[in-house]
This record gives sequence, structure tokens and C-alpha cells, in this order.
Amino acid sequence: MNRLKNYINGTWAESSSNETVDVHNPASQEVIATVPYGTATQKDLQDAATSAQGAYLEWKKVPVMKRVQQLYKLKNIMENNLEELAKIITDESGKTKGESIGEIQRAIENIEVACGTPMLIKGDVIEDIAFGIDEMMIRQPIGVTACITPFNFPSMIVFWFLPYAIATGNAMIVKPSEKVPLTMMKLFEFFDELDLPKGLLSLVHGGKETVDAILEHPSIKAISFVGSTPVARYIYSKGTANGKRVQAQGGAKNPVIVLPDCDVEMSSKIIADSVYGCAGQRCLAASTIITVDDQKRNIKDALYEVVKSRKTGYGWDSDTNMGPVITPESKKRS
Repeated sequence: MNRLKNYINGTWAESSSNETVDVHNPASQEVIATVPYGTATQKDLQDAATSAQGAYLEWKKVPVMKRVQQLYKLKNIMENNLEELAKIITDESGKTKGESIGEIQRAIENIEVACGTPMLIKGDVIEDIAFGIDEMMIRQPIGVTACITPFNFPSMIVFWFLPYAIATGNAMIVKPSEKVPLTMMKLFEFFDELDLPKGLLSLVHGGKETVDAILEHPSIKAISFVGSTPVARYIYSKGTANGKRVQAQGGAKNPVIVLPDCDVEMSSKIIADSVYGCAGQRCLAASTIITVDDQKRNIKDALYEVVKSRKTGYGWDSDTNMGPVITPESKKRS
């Protein structure tokens, strides 16, 4: 069985932990990898943070125009390997082929935005002639950062943070969900092709113990998290208590309002896409439909027909409209 390695100090390294958990293909329940887990992964995080601090001190001195050149290279690599990466996403998360490809395209869009960092980080000068006061605002890198990502978007969410961290002169440690680590493994193969200081980007596998090590390590100055609301509260409270900058985004569900003048046929298709896209495992999945006036029966009947026609199955099959949820336990809860 493929026991996954960490990526620390520019090298693929075995974890300090002998404890592992299995990674399953949710469509077949086949075990496709084992991922390090348990308390010993905290040493892996310590090693990653040490190398990241050294890399940051080197990288922050590189002019921003040179830093973003590596993002242009990364964009080309991901575009050239898009379908291979999408297949990995489908196999470990259950997404349909279209959903996996769309997720990577959103990741690439974030790289494109981060390429504009030379303009985005320009400082400001404020002059108050009346009081003879000049103020200058400049933006500087903060240091070592960390990103803790969820299972429902194995590639996209890390790119909400990572390209911007690189472009602005920071180092980053990525802790992917133990349910979907293979996508990040492939992405770090791509990162390995970039001309970056060893240790600037690190990949550390694990569960809660690894997260706690991130929250407690003094060299890690900022943390970005996306996931469930209870975990977001935990990460925000513990991270900020340790003096870190934390952005922790929790779960959400969205109501849909159906107005009297809506196109019922089109609205029912859009609602179905919202409800069942990514098997409903995303914060933008609609869970409540509010109808105005007499639209309740119309939209209910139309939505029933649309939902009845959707085909579930393995996400890479061309006729599959909805893949499986991530685990059997998730199916029981739904």
C-alpha cells in the first residue's frame, strides 16, 4: 500500500509516525493510500517549521517581480497536467469529472490574480499639508504561514492562500485533509519543479495532533483554515490565543428564494445544481427553498423531475451527474 510521505525542506520524507489511516476511493471504497496520523506527526511539523523559517528569511529578500515569475511557471504546469490532476481529485473525493476540472480552473484563476501582486502590494503615502504630517504605509511579509484544508475541495482552497503567500514573500506549510491527501501530493510534485528556496513550501500529513502543533508553534505567524464550523471555532480561538493571525472559515448553507416571475424550468435546474453539486458537500449548497405566492407547487414539481433524472455513480464516468459523498458515515448523516 502507498504510504504517503511528507515534503519537508525540499525533500520527500517519511513521517515520524508509524500510525496511519486509510484513504478510500468513495465510489468503490477501495483503499488507495495510507496517510500518517497520530501524535508523532508533531515532530514532522516541527521540522517543517524550522526549514520554513530559514527559507522565509531568504525568500523575503527576493524582489516581488522575481517571486511572481514562479507563479507563471506553476500556472503553465497545472494547465498542462489538468486532466491528470482532475482524475486524482475524482478518485479520492468522489467529484464528477466536470466538478474536478472546474475546481482546478478556479485554482489557476487564483494563481493569475496573485501574479498581479507587484501592483496589489504597493504602499500608500498620505500627506496632511494642514498639520504637516506625512504617513507612509508599506506591506511586508509576515513569515511562516500555514494552511489547513478540507476534504471537499482538495485543490482549490489551498490556492486561496498559497500563491499569495509566495508572491508576498512568505513561507507556507500545508496540512491537507487526511481524507484527500493525494491531490496535494501531486501538487507538491508540481511545486518541486519551481525555483524556490528549500523549505519555502512544506506538506505535512496528519490529523488533530498536527493541527495543534501548527496552532502552538511560535514560528508560525498566520493560519488559514476552511472547514466545519466547530473546527473553525477551535482553530480561531486557540490560534489567536497563541498570538497568531487566523482566518477560519466555517460551514454555511444558503436559502434560495423563488419569486413569482421566475423561469420555473431554468430555476429548478439551477437549484438542483446548487443542492447536488459536489454531492451537496460545499458551503454554497442550497438547503432551503423559500417560495413567494403560488410558486411552491410549480417549483416542487419541476425540481422533482430534474432530480429524478440525475444519475449517480463514479465521477469519472461521462454520464454521472453526482458522485458519492466522502464516507459511509457522511451518507448516514445525510
